[in-house]
Order: sequence, then structure tokens, then C-alpha cells
Amino acid sequence: MAQLVYSSKINKIRSFALFLIFAGFLLMYGGILTKKIPWLMATFFVLGILLIVFSCVVYFWIGMLSTKAVPIICPNCEKPTKMLGRVDACMHCKQTLTLDKDLEGKEFDERYNSRHYRKELKEKQKNNKK
Repeated sequence: MAQLVYSSKINKIRSFALFLIFAGFLLMYGGILTKKIPWLMATFFVLGILLIVFSCVVYFWIGMLSTKAVPIICPNCEKPTKMLGRVDACMHCKQTLTLDKDLEGKEFDERYNSRHYRKELKEKQKNNKK
């Protein structure tokens, strides 16, 4: 069975922002190819610039989130990494990480970071105890 590889939430968001930059440049190159139709060229340019500006906003947001992330040393590769939420993955070796003692030894699931999912789990545990 194939092993799932998880990635750090910070790296996922940074990759999304990088994708937005490339998509913005591609749209603007599309604008150059349509220079015979001025309104289409302008539309491609404006959309490309908006994507690049949005990527700057995403980079700023993840930078602010990164300052609040918990810095830890990965037990697998022993490199410093940052952790967002209850479960995350190492930025370097993709090792699953948690600081929650209740989740140690359990199957890694990114839904543990969701309040709604945690609430459902607590209700299930209460019902099982009854």
C-alpha cells in the first residue's frame, strides 16, 4: 500500500501563493499574444496583476501566521520546523507531528485541526462511554 506523504501547512500556502504569481504572469503573457484586441489584452493584464497582488496578500498573511507558529525540533530529522494547528507535518522530512497528547499514536488526519471535527469526535466519545 502506498504511504501518504503530508506537507506542512505553511509550505502548502506558500506554494499556492507561488502558483498565483505564475498564473498572473501567464495571463499577462496571454495579453501580449492578444495585442490586436485591445480590450482583451487589457483584461488579461488586469487579471494578471490582480493575481500577483493577491499572491502578495497571501504571502503577507502566511508571514504573519508563521510568526505565531510553534517552533519545534522534528524528532525524525532533528531540524527546526514550525507547526500550525494540532497536527502538522515537518517542513523538511514530512514527518507527521502533534503537540496534543490525546492524538499521540493515532492515525494522522488533517481534520484534527478543524473545530467542527473535534467537536464531533468528543460527542462520539461521550456517546460511547454511556
